[in-house]
Amino acid sequence: MDILLLASPDGSPPRRLGHIDDCPHEGFVWLDFIRDQEPNWHETVEGLGCGKLHEGHVRDSLNPAHPSFFDSTSDYDMVIFRGLAPEMEDDQFSTHPVAFFLFERVLVTVQPGESRSVKAVKERLLSQSSRVPADPAALMHLILNAMVDRFLALREPLTRQMDVWRERLLDPRRRTDKWYRVMSHRSQLRRLEILCDEQEDALVTWRDSTRLEMAEGLEVRYTDLLEHIRRVAKFAIGQQHEVEGLMQLHFAAVTHRTNEIMRVLTVLSAIFLPLTLIAGIYGMNFEHMPELHTRYGYFFTLGGMVLLAALLLLWFRWKKWF
Repeated sequence: MDILLLASPDGSPPRRLGHIDDCPHEGFVWLDFIRDQEPNWHETVEGLGCGKLHEGHVRDSLNPAHPSFFDSTSDYDMVIFRGLAPEMEDDQFSTHPVAFFLFERVLVTVQPGESRSVKAVKERLLSQSSRVPADPAALMHLILNAMVDRFLALREPLTRQMDVWRERLLDPRRRTDKWYRVMSHRSQLRRLEILCDEQEDALVTWRDSTRLEMAEGLEVRYTDLLEHIRRVAKFAIGQQHEVEGLMQLHFAAVTHRTNEIMRVLTVLSAIFLPLTLIAGIYGMNFEHMPELHTRYGYFFTLGGMVLLAALLLLWFRWKKWF
């Protein structure tokens, strides 16, 4: 457990505490727990006398697959918000939930231990390079803002990946059969859209239902945060449409190239068809074929065949069929 005293009666800057005996009556503290290492974190919080934690909420906080969600009791509000995992693997992003429990003077976070956003907020607060939040809701906003900023930054690698697929699919000299990679890219964009919808629903429901008093400036910042989430969702939707349009363009380009190849083959077949007919006629083994005994018959026939092929080719070019 990591304990940070964010606001104290003497006005001292944020600092870490070795322990805490009871729920503070002035100022507020931040209790940060690591999910896998401290599964019984609720016993510590209840021991402070801040309030009784619902058993279902405790299970939700320990569930690594839980979606973004909001619920409340008479003692606290619970907000679960899914954030990005530290690294992307095989161009695929993954997410993990961070659970927030907002008491009047205590903010409890239950996170996977690898949350870059939580770590970054701690470092900024302890180094006094960031404004000190006035209450647990303001502190939750700082953490959520850092988490959403990572989603905004995710747009750049996803756009680069889209550019790679655009180059591969629209290149007429390259054939690709790795459609599962394209569909996987579209699937993760769909996941991002759904994730943003869940995040927005959880925050809007919490903002409209919370009993905590929020300053007007904090409400504006939460509105901006929701707008950032909507921007990410809009980006995901736009990228999905672009993937669909790109696939249609690819198939149209493949069809066009196939038609071009078939046109060339058709023209060549049309040119060689009469030549094949002539060769077939003079390949017959009849005894009485006057042309076979003509001294220059071979040259006349060969020249006629070349002339016929040239005339057919010129005619096709004049018709713009070739």
